[in-house]
Amino acid sequence: MEDRGNRRPAPRPHRSGAGLVESIPVAPPISAYPYPEQLHRWRTRRWETRYLASLIATDLLVGLGAGALAFELRFSALTAYSRVYLIFSLLLPVALVACLALARAYDKRFLYVGTDEYERVIRGGLALIAAAAIGSYALELPTARSYVLVALPAAIATLVVTRFAMRKRLHTLRENGRCLRRVIVVGHELAVVAVTRQLRREQFHGLDVVGACVPVGGDGQVGIPVYGTFEQVAEAVHSAGADTVIVLSCPELDGERLRRLAWQLEGGDIDLIVASALVDVAGGRTTIRPVDGLPMLHVEHPRLAGGSRIIKDAVDRIGALLLVAALAPLFLAVVVKVRMDSPGPILFRQVRVGRDGREFRIFKFRTMHTDAEARLAELKHLNEHDGVLFKIRDDPRVTPVGRWLRRFSLDELPQLFNVALGQMSLVGPRPPLPEEVAMYADDVRRRLAVKPGMTGLWQVSGRSDLSWEEAVRLDLRYVENWSLSLDLVILLRTLTAVVRSSGAY
Repeated sequence: MEDRGNRRPAPRPHRSGAGLVESIPVAPPISAYPYPEQLHRWRTRRWETRYLASLIATDLLVGLGAGALAFELRFSALTAYSRVYLIFSLLLPVALVACLALARAYDKRFLYVGTDEYERVIRGGLALIAAAAIGSYALELPTARSYVLVALPAAIATLVVTRFAMRKRLHTLRENGRCLRRVIVVGHELAVVAVTRQLRREQFHGLDVVGACVPVGGDGQVGIPVYGTFEQVAEAVHSAGADTVIVLSCPELDGERLRRLAWQLEGGDIDLIVASALVDVAGGRTTIRPVDGLPMLHVEHPRLAGGSRIIKDAVDRIGALLLVAALAPLFLAVVVKVRMDSPGPILFRQVRVGRDGREFRIFKFRTMHTDAEARLAELKHLNEHDGVLFKIRDDPRVTPVGRWLRRFSLDELPQLFNVALGQMSLVGPRPPLPEEVAMYADDVRRRLAVKPGMTGLWQVSGRSDLSWEEAVRLDLRYVENWSLSLDLVILLRTLTAVVRSSGAY
């Protein structure tokens, strides 16, 4: 995987067809740059090709390992009967990769970010299980069910974990300025500033904004090089060495102009992205349906009830009980530590607001001294958080053991009992206090449409380091776009967030 190279020099003012535009500079010719745009695009394609090759190689190894595991567990010796399954084990990696390819799990539009990749991996694995079952029944093969029930589920679970690990590695490289796509943003100044700020904050998306094109007559004050107007996007791409163009919603860029822009960019293998005005609405809720030749974008309502929610509740309760049983020794160790650290109860109980505004008592391991609530008023002026939350990085009310528990989020473990009781979910928005809810604006009350969670998008995106507005936006995004695959990704990201312990105080 390659670095992105050096930054370009600042552009200069230019004359356009509409006259002198003093505030909108243009980039110097491509010969002034150390790397031509063709070289950068070749470097981009090279790391993408390497990433895809690594995915395929890893998937083959996972398939081979799953087949070997199932063969070892099912057969103790090599016989005439088991030789058939030895061949199956050797063919399993090829069949697995073929099913993943048919499920489009290698399509780059589903890689790098989002949950679509995991959904397609699971879909491809389930298709292979179905094919094995149907093939065995149709051909009347004496298939060993234990072999299939070990090999294929083990392969699917391992594929999800390995792809998650590879993606985290890629995100780390992107945070260090590598494996990025160079982006030209096209739109009005305020919209360009907003999208640039968001993409730079969430650099794991891999989009590095290197310049912009703004309307003729604009002030050009966007904090990044401006390479021209809406009519000069193709030239801007060439000058900046960009490989991606993001077009923001604006009335000047209608369907006809977008079509002409796509024609200009297609010869150079430039990705064209049209940013929808639908903020925080996931692709799974949007479909394009032609009506008399006009493409209509239909937005489905979020899934707040129904069969998927029943499955989520069942997974939550069963998963919580299994986790309590598995973590029983850790529970016992924390109980002893809290008891020895300071006088007071082991558990901290507090009223929180759940789904549809129903109140419940949340359970946590006590991390503060018993007079913490009484001392709250005298510490209000030290609040380091904006909005309705109260957070202090070095809160003097926190006990020594409590600080350690908070660092690794171990104080949250008793909430598994809230999940088992149906008051909370494993994944969901943060459970708020009644006084916080009393200060909610109408839009923010949307967070109460689902059960609060032990972890969620805001927890895995920075926890207490996030602003109030950003935490609300992430919680609302989860409410609007919930899915089982998104829950799985958040749970996996929670493990890495806990290990980093960033924003935990």
